[in-house]
Amino acid sequence: MTQRPVLIAGGGIGGLAAAIGLARAGIPVLVLEKARQLGEIGAGIQLGPNAFHAFDYLGVGETARKMAVYVDSLRLMDALTAEEICRIPLGEAFRARMGNPYAVVHRGELHGVFLKACEAHPLVELRTSSAVASYAQDGETATAILESGERVTGRALIGADGLWSPIRAQLAGDGAPRVSGHTTYRSVIPVEEMPEELRWNAATLWAGPKCHIVHYPLSGWKLFNLVVTYHNHAAEPAAGKPVSHDEVRRGFEHVAPMARQIIEKGQDWKLWVLCDREPVANWVDGRVALLGDSAHPMLQYMAQGACMAMEDAVALAHEMEAVGGDVAAALPAYNARRALRTARVQLQSRAVGEHVYHPAGAHAELRNAIMRAKSPEDWYDTVDWLYGSTGLEGAVSLEMRGRRAG
Repeated sequence: MTQRPVLIAGGGIGGLAAAIGLARAGIPVLVLEKARQLGEIGAGIQLGPNAFHAFDYLGVGETARKMAVYVDSLRLMDALTAEEICRIPLGEAFRARMGNPYAVVHRGELHGVFLKACEAHPLVELRTSSAVASYAQDGETATAILESGERVTGRALIGADGLWSPIRAQLAGDGAPRVSGHTTYRSVIPVEEMPEELRWNAATLWAGPKCHIVHYPLSGWKLFNLVVTYHNHAAEPAAGKPVSHDEVRRGFEHVAPMARQIIEKGQDWKLWVLCDREPVANWVDGRVALLGDSAHPMLQYMAQGACMAMEDAVALAHEMEAVGGDVAAALPAYNARRALRTARVQLQSRAVGEHVYHPAGAHAELRNAIMRAKSPEDWYDTVDWLYGSTGLEGAVSLEMRGRRAG
């Protein structure tokens, strides 16, 4: 009898990373994606060294490295005074400490790396127009029940279906996501449109009262990614909604002209109202488990959403391989490896937004004093728990950190 596949609901970065990880462990996979074609919306994302640890384990390290842009530093600017608060160098000393580089990529290009790997692997099957609405299980199998009513049965079901996951709704029953009240506006511009004095090879953050601006180069220095966020107390979720230039300007009238000019260069702005959820300890129901944003949606302030999803994929593949595909043993072990680390990132992302990105007055002055006092080595100590890890523990973590595509 043909071995039943692991079903994965969702063909985004996390779902495809899990698919290729399981396939490389010898486990057949069927990805069920609700869209008519596989792809990613959005623009740039930042990749800490932990993302590259995951790329290497998942066999796409060489390809991912070719399409990434390697920034020289993380720069924090005061959006009111246009003064630099601090700079974290990302050169040889950083790479030696963390075991891998820091880079920025276009989300679509990153998704394409995993999509090509999945398309090329004989153990991965991809199905589109297959939205999973709920699930059932009998102790031996898990069944994805599609919106069409079709039932697809596998040995397990992984919910990688995002913030509004129907699988999470059934598994955790914790209601709608938490609306942060922060609205993010995104644009991508040709590099020649970026003010010349701001064409820095850095992931740059301009932090101001209730607002911030982020920019960095993309796509082989052909584009600049612009992300501006305003704490405007938005009450309702929204994603990818086109907005006028005037609406984007509204939250940044109080920032320095040097920073404000970046907004003037933006084109075709779209908005997202940021949402997350409270961390939960349990992501598993029998033969069903959550992964990525369905398990631990987080705010953008640590730039770790995609990285955590890829770490999940590594952990899931590792646990399934370690027990020969025994779902009943692997899923609880995967949950145990990942729940506390991702909870920490979820909660610290909120805290970083409050204390680094958006403070005002004495709160901002305290931020500046604390962050200016740190040396590069102090910063490396601060972020080592995040960037120096694959999300696997102990000897396993060291093994994964050194593993390269095979």
